[in-house]
Amino acid sequence: MLRLGLIGYGKMGKMIAHLAESKGCRVVAIIDPEDPQYPSRINPEELKDVDVCLEFTHPDAVIDNVTQLAALHKKIVIGTTGWNDRLEEVRQLATRHQTGIIYAANFSIGMNLFNRIVAYATQLIDKFPEYDVWGMEMHHNQKADSPSGTAIQLANTVLANHSGKTQAVYDTLYRRIQPHELHFASIRGGSVPGLHQVGYDSQADSITLAHNVRDRACLALGALEAALWIHERQGFYSFNEMMDARLC
Repeated sequence: MLRLGLIGYGKMGKMIAHLAESKGCRVVAIIDPEDPQYPSRINPEELKDVDVCLEFTHPDAVIDNVTQLAALHKKIVIGTTGWNDRLEEVRQLATRHQTGIIYAANFSIGMNLFNRIVAYATQLIDKFPEYDVWGMEMHHNQKADSPSGTAIQLANTVLANHSGKTQAVYDTLYRRIQPHELHFASIRGGSVPGLHQVGYDSQADSITLAHNVRDRACLALGALEAALWIHERQGFYSFNEMMDARLC
């Protein structure tokens, strides 16, 4: 049975703990600076029996946490978003400490399949210039980052597959959008676990693709799949690369 350490015990950490045994895993350590019943800092003694650590904390804490975990030669699943500007730094940590690290903007297997559907749909739409492309994402009012990491991933997928779109715009616009811009809007409110849409619109008709999270269990189950996968590997991987291997 794979032994897990949870770095962060918020909504996702609790869901992972609840579902761990269904995937042949067991949580043996929890570290959370905001819950006094658990250790607040990463330390070797607390993690000595851990095979894989799952990091679901805050964008400002990710790099420090991963640096400490890699130095302990722990395999790592990073579920926190909002740190993609430091990907190369984390890649070097995996190499330097000869460990395995996997990350994702979204660990939902359905979302990763959705991203592939968006890529193919955008390639088709690109042949018909009468269609414009847009994106929208909505999350609960406690989410720490905006736009979501998944929104950025989807926007990059559109840009990579559409010859006319070269730049994503996430901020409020007080002007007319330019033809080369992809506007991807963000909404925060209520308890929405996660909704992402990509639309293709012409004067005559409209196509909307959507992925709607009904339950955070889909994210937790994907993170557990990632933990099982990275346990056998060294190097730095995206969840998309794991999916590539699964789909071959």
